[in-house]
Amino acid sequence: MNHYETVFILNPVLSETQIKETVKKYEDFLVSRGAKMVSKEDWGLKKLAYPIQNKKSGFYHLFEYQVEGEVIEPLELEFRRDERFMRYLTVAMDKHAVAWAERRREKLKQKA
Repeated sequence: MNHYETVFILNPVLSETQIKETVKKYEDFLVSRGAKMVSKEDWGLKKLAYPIQNKKSGFYHLFEYQVEGEVIEPLELEFRRDERFMRYLTVAMDKHAVAWAERRREKLKQKA
């Protein structure tokens, strides 16, 4: 199983309920294909560096998970088909990135 991190930006015109449903749908998509969710983060509404689809902000979310590599292509295909997604990026994490993510999560827990 490989370790992955996916950051995606959802359309800012969505309601809070629609955002939660969308995030849940893709979390369930991953879990149904054998993924182990390591972390989920809601970064909230943020201003974009440049307009995307004439929008100046978007709802950012992060998934960190472990799954087999062949699951990534169908996941990204679903992202492309879903009009609620403005952008997404999936990155395969090496052992150094995994360690850094763990330290980052620990810092966030200490702040809370």
